[in-house]
Amino acid sequence: MDRRESFKALGLGAAGFASLGAIKEVMSEAKAAPPQPAANGRDRARAGGMPALKIKDIKVIITKVEGTNMVTCKIYTSEAGLYGLGCGTHAERPSIVADMIEKYFKPMLIGRNADEIEKIWQELWIAPYWRASVDANNAMAAIDAALWDIMGKRCGVPVYDLLGGKVRDGLRMLGDIQARTPQILEDSIRKMMEDGYDHFRIYLANPNGQPAASSAPRSAGGGTVDATNPRASVEARGNDVEYIKRLCDAFELIRNKIGWDIEIGHDVHERPTPRGAIMLAKAVEPYRPFYIEDLFAPEDSEWYKIVRQQASIGIAMGELFVNQNEWLPLVANRLIDIMRMHISAAGGLNLARKVAHTCEFFGVTTSWHGPANVSPIGHAVNMHIDLSIYNFGVCEGRPFSEQLQELFPGCPEIRKGIRYSNDLPGLGIDLDEKVAAKYAPDGNYGSQRGAYDREGAPKRP
Repeated sequence: MDRRESFKALGLGAAGFASLGAIKEVMSEAKAAPPQPAANGRDRARAGGMPALKIKDIKVIITKVEGTNMVTCKIYTSEAGLYGLGCGTHAERPSIVADMIEKYFKPMLIGRNADEIEKIWQELWIAPYWRASVDANNAMAAIDAALWDIMGKRCGVPVYDLLGGKVRDGLRMLGDIQARTPQILEDSIRKMMEDGYDHFRIYLANPNGQPAASSAPRSAGGGTVDATNPRASVEARGNDVEYIKRLCDAFELIRNKIGWDIEIGHDVHERPTPRGAIMLAKAVEPYRPFYIEDLFAPEDSEWYKIVRQQASIGIAMGELFVNQNEWLPLVANRLIDIMRMHISAAGGLNLARKVAHTCEFFGVTTSWHGPANVSPIGHAVNMHIDLSIYNFGVCEGRPFSEQLQELFPGCPEIRKGIRYSNDLPGLGIDLDEKVAAKYAPDGNYGSQRGAYDREGAPKRP
């Protein structure tokens, strides 16, 4: 059998010979050119149907839904109809994030290649010179997510496929319960258990009806503090002993009434003094919490070394992380168990995927920050990372309201305590700009966060 007959046997007709000729031409060119495999591969891919895609325009859309200001970035490309969406929601300071995108990042990105995601991320990271500004981080996170969204749509695959593909079908959800009475706490847990939940973060109100929550009553950045009475909408915090006793009572109630088949945790949110936080860690240890969150502020993270020596509770940390110097030592020294980073505040998807893989090497699982002041696009970013990594822990987030589903078509769904992707290309979620006009900001751009003790002294929120 001669060579022509051999190709016929393999099913190669005229098209096969044409392809063979193209391959021979590429190989000839490769011999003559300096070895640049990455650049050559990119150029061949573009020549075969993936031309360079340029950033044509960038638009910022601010909406206010259910009291929360949300910042969405929309990047238009040189390919008609192809755009990407990213979340840069900093509910407390949305206008600053919008200005950062419009006045500083947009001028430097128009005309750039949309597929240079890593390069653009690195440039935006150093662009303000002083790194780790939470406003700049949220702005660059919005740009970054939109570029990943574009890449997924362009390739016709979900973003999780670009990150290595699915490791799991869905994400276990965290049941978040704030109860005024012990009976309501028990009933709420049982009801969510019937719907498939088995991980709970609980808060039980004190006798005055104020929640044993980590901070002042908050509506995800929706309200503002009255400038004439800054204590009007914040909690008058009690002492460490009162707080620890109330939390232990709630944990004991759950273990005695419901049992040990569920996981329970609590967000301390830097509420106690450092000494009180250590007492709390030891006090709740008999109830085997799967995590106690934010025992200390990032600037007090050295205290975690002492906690590790005193108690074997699960430790979660990360909501306030904006710089690798805050999280890397805690992970590398195995001082935390669960990473709670707010992805947009820390710099976006491109950073979070690196954080997640670093955490895997040290036995740290993910539970990205996902309250109501993370838009559905931000939740989608969290989801695509978690679907593609091995060390996922538990997912924070509630079912999206009808208003949010109308504004953001394609919102991920929760079924029986599991969140599922719609498996559409890109992040799989859109923004309806006609609907967005109904939820335009009302001029109340953000909120002031804070708490006070009974003497009126400011405390961390």
